[in-house]
Amino acid sequence: MLRGIARLAITAPRRVIVVAALVMVAIGIFGVPVAKSLSPSGFQDPTSESARAAKLLTEKLGQGDVQLLVVVTAPDRFDSPQARAAALDAIDKLQRSGHVATVTSAWTSPPRAAAGLVSRDQKSGLIVAGIVGEEGKRQSYTESLAEQIGRDSDGIVIRSGGTATVELQITETSQHDLLLMESIVVPVSFVVLVWVFGGLFAAAPPIAVGVMAILGSLAVLRVTTFFTDVSIFALNLTTAMGLALAIDYTLLMISRYRDELATGAAREEALIATMASAGRTVLFSATTVALSMAVMVLFPMHFLQSFAYAGVATVAFAALSAIVVTPAAIMALGDRIDSLDVRRMLSRPEPAVKSVDQQFWYRSTKFVMKRAVPIGLIGVAVLAVLGAPFFGVRPGFPDERVLPKSASAHQVGDQLRRDFSTNFETAVPVVIPDSDGLSDGEISRYAADLSRVPDVSAVSAPAGTFVGGNLVGPPSLSTGQASGSTLLTVDSAAPLFSDRSEHQLEMLHAIAAPGGRTVEFTGTAQINRDSVHAITSRLPLVLGLIAAIMLVLLFLLTGSVVLPVKALLLNMLSLSAAFGAMVWIFQDGNLGALGTTPTGTLVANMPVLLFCIAFGLSMDYEVFLVSRIREFWLASPQTAADNDESVALGVAHTGRVITAAALIMAISFAALIAAHVSFMRMFGLGLTLAVLADATLVRLILVPAFMHVMGKWNWWAPKPLVRVHRRVPRTGRSGARSPARS
Repeated sequence: MLRGIARLAITAPRRVIVVAALVMVAIGIFGVPVAKSLSPSGFQDPTSESARAAKLLTEKLGQGDVQLLVVVTAPDRFDSPQARAAALDAIDKLQRSGHVATVTSAWTSPPRAAAGLVSRDQKSGLIVAGIVGEEGKRQSYTESLAEQIGRDSDGIVIRSGGTATVELQITETSQHDLLLMESIVVPVSFVVLVWVFGGLFAAAPPIAVGVMAILGSLAVLRVTTFFTDVSIFALNLTTAMGLALAIDYTLLMISRYRDELATGAAREEALIATMASAGRTVLFSATTVALSMAVMVLFPMHFLQSFAYAGVATVAFAALSAIVVTPAAIMALGDRIDSLDVRRMLSRPEPAVKSVDQQFWYRSTKFVMKRAVPIGLIGVAVLAVLGAPFFGVRPGFPDERVLPKSASAHQVGDQLRRDFSTNFETAVPVVIPDSDGLSDGEISRYAADLSRVPDVSAVSAPAGTFVGGNLVGPPSLSTGQASGSTLLTVDSAAPLFSDRSEHQLEMLHAIAAPGGRTVEFTGTAQINRDSVHAITSRLPLVLGLIAAIMLVLLFLLTGSVVLPVKALLLNMLSLSAAFGAMVWIFQDGNLGALGTTPTGTLVANMPVLLFCIAFGLSMDYEVFLVSRIREFWLASPQTAADNDESVALGVAHTGRVITAAALIMAISFAALIAAHVSFMRMFGLGLTLAVLADATLVRLILVPAFMHVMGKWNWWAPKPLVRVHRRVPRTGRSGARSPARS
């Protein structure tokens, strides 16, 4: 197949490029509008207890799909004439909008019930509205309502927050971040490519392939939205990884093509050999990366599933575009591929051609192998120390603090935590789905028992409010009975994501339900518990699948059972540095949390997401390097000395490519650090560190050290597996010692 693509590129390169360009335009027109159909949520397990309870609150108890919180602040008192007029006007607009299920406020509720909706300094009052409608429409409703009611006047400050505003502002911020990232990544990557290759023409195909990969994945995501929810954050991955992988694959192929020309091969022969070797490596690499990300569909959260869809689509289009467009571009450009050499424009002397054993990569690898044990141990120790903070990870659920402090949702959340006695985040709504036949006394006894649990400040039930097992007042606003279901609300004093909160939740679950009925808990603490359980319960299966897939694919590539195990261990080690940095910076708040707001937790989905993506990308470089080492090994007499020489030659021929590719990939992911949504900034830093650690410390130091220590055992496999591997198609050309450009 690869030779066939090469022959097509040789005979009709311009036709291939024109067809590819037309396809790119078509899929771009279809795929670019996808952002309008994406969701800012998806962190919750939709099959969990908390999700079922939230659905009951919406469908049976009329609480609305999401909450819109509006804080009205006056310079003197919340009930001043000016503040009351502004609040009642906002309430009227909410009630007449047709998109609000319920509205309660400090100005329209009975005095005792409204007490929790007034700030401690009596300057601010709260309006709580339940927004209804499909998710995409809810955001437009929220935006319209916020514009109507969020206008300051006469010293009255109005701020909107709550889940509805958080979703809206995350969407708006993510779209802005995406444009910012593209404006950084594309020009900087092009400059690096020009510097690496010298010629402006040589830098063009990687960018073109990257654009095709991005547009293709956008089209796939849009098709996916017809069937399921897709997270808007998948767009960030599509842009960053699409360009990075396309450049990786194109770099590898152009570099190999130049190596083949350096041996004296004709252009057509060099291209066919490139496709049979580098093209095969690209397909192996793409398969490993895609499969490592595909396993995220096993998690129930739409957030992780969306990254699986985006990742697989991006890798597939990057690989397809690389093996189809790159050879056609090489043939169409011909000798012009080295034209417009920047080095000449800048009066930089063109580097002299060096033999392989004079190159830095060859000599540095030989240096490492001569001191393999001490250097290897130092490298392992460095990664282990950097990864140590991850042992203190505390998973959590994202709230409005993922937004920048300038966002109104963040400001409202801070004000509620600081100035109001009622904490909407720590409250635990308890739903009795079927309360028909239960007496008021049974429900009241259940509420009284819940109120005795440590750190429970009060329990609101239809019969009244309970504190410490005693009825102390009338029912509050956060209760209700409808359609045979009952809502109780547990007000908690336990800090979210703390051991106290987790212990309290366990004790609440242990309270016997009234009449033996089923009860469903929701709220942030329960959502966090369900989300973490959804991840940890499936993690062994996901990790096992990734390990099995990688072991099989690397065995098919190398014919060894030792090298795949080595790859797994070193990849895990390299990822530890990124995980440790995430905890140390974003959870513990060091380095100012890079401008984000630390909450003492990490978003539970992020370590899993980072692992699946970074693990696949690490295998990307593993395939690049080991496939070339294997070529030289097969062409040698296969002694222990030949093993070291093959490693040195493999690194010499791929070290420059891997380093350049890793630099460009790091640029792509580092652009995410400019994101204003905190967990995407964390994601960008984690991937950047993982890529750089893998491409430098692991590929260029630990791999040579390990392969020197193992010697000929690197290539060992049991005889039955050897017979299996003999059936695997080989590359079309083996490596040989040849001159190469530095």
